[in-house]
Amino acid sequence: MRVFHDSDTIVAEPWRTKAFPILKDLIVDRTSLDRIMAAGGYISAKTGGVPEANSIPVPKHDAEESMDAAACIGCGACVAACPNSSAMLFVAAKVSQFALLPQGKIERKERVLRMVEQMDKEGFGNCSNNYACEAECPKKITVTHIARLNREFIRAELT
Repeated sequence: MRVFHDSDTIVAEPWRTKAFPILKDLIVDRTSLDRIMAAGGYISAKTGGVPEANSIPVPKHDAEESMDAAACIGCGACVAACPNSSAMLFVAAKVSQFALLPQGKIERKERVLRMVEQMDKEGFGNCSNNYACEAECPKKITVTHIARLNREFIRAELT
């Protein structure tokens, strides 16, 4: 994260989003992200036991991108850094996590529509592409996932 030395001045900016109410000193309620996940961040298909790793062909690039997106821990740093209080990096990471894998493709249209709808209900702003979310993400989630989220959303809206 960051390194601070004795006598350094630290400025803690206030949270800009109503979707993260402050509970007490520097502690916010991030359950709005949980509600977004509950809206569509899971697959409902029964997957059974763990299959043989090579029995489901997934291109290496897709598998790596999906795992990179799955690294999102829902910390809210992206929301705090965004001037619009957007949660699009979080939602995009969760949509990408499943959209790239065969198990998640069955519900991809419903998932993106439900998650974006819930994000809007929670009061998060929209992305303005200033990349502050990417710069602050401790897991280095990239904004390319936001581009995928937008493509998935447009595709779901049109079909």
